[in-house]
Amino acid sequence: MLLPQWLRTFAVLAELRHFTRTADRLGLTQAAVSQHVRHLEQELGPLLVRRPRQIELTPAGEALLQYCRDVERAGQHLRQRLGSTDAAHGDISIVTPGSIGLALYPLLLDLQQLRPGLAIRHRFAPDVEVLEAVLQNRYELGVLTMKPDDPRLAAEPFAEEPLELVAPADARIEQWDDLVRLGFIDHPDGQAMASRLLSRRFPGAPGIRDVPVRGFSNQVGLILEPVARGLGFTVLPRYANRAFRRQHAIQIVECGTPVVDRLWLIHRSEWPLSPRARSAVTWLRENLAAPLN
Repeated sequence: MLLPQWLRTFAVLAELRHFTRTADRLGLTQAAVSQHVRHLEQELGPLLVRRPRQIELTPAGEALLQYCRDVERAGQHLRQRLGSTDAAHGDISIVTPGSIGLALYPLLLDLQQLRPGLAIRHRFAPDVEVLEAVLQNRYELGVLTMKPDDPRLAAEPFAEEPLELVAPADARIEQWDDLVRLGFIDHPDGQAMASRLLSRRFPGAPGIRDVPVRGFSNQVGLILEPVARGLGFTVLPRYANRAFRRQHAIQIVECGTPVVDRLWLIHRSEWPLSPRARSAVTWLRENLAAPLN
């Protein structure tokens, strides 16, 4: 084990190249300085070449000096990170489901352009992976489609997102048979989302499982591509639909009373959010409100 006091003694000795001056600077005896170096050499091998009026570092001594410098820099970085009140510098990490992520990521990049000292780290993930990532401290912030009941997590309402029926721009959707003829573009949550929404729009209809499946994609940014090409319809959350670039090629079909999912912002409850994370959450709330108006 390399004790911090030994490393400090060696770093000063490597700077001054003199045992007596090293002892004076550190408030130690010369014997204590020699003892610290001896302990290190027992662990690492010869570190110094001792001559009457000169001390030279061996290759192992040079490597240890670099290690001492690395440790000092790491300590400074840790102190800055733990004591920082700077909202304009540092890492912002957030993990979200796909649809809301398509809306949040561009907003976070806008924030980074305003504050170049920030580094944005975003990941798309389903709810179960969002929970795991925040609980294991891999990401400071997460967004869920359900409120967690884990006491280690703080959760607050973040946004509301309606489900929408999306069809090709030139399709006529007036009755259930129109959907059957068109066919369904499925995705990992497609059957569940479609069942929730279409049961309101077409009460008494057989259900989504009786509609032919014309395609499937697990990439939220690509699900609407076959819809835009006239190959089928799908049901997606609004943010995913708004993020699709070719809006002229799709239409949102009116379904009456909306089916709305509440999204929850989560973070660890045992310690406060970093200033930069709090600032980012405020930014997202202010700028995310507009698309739903």
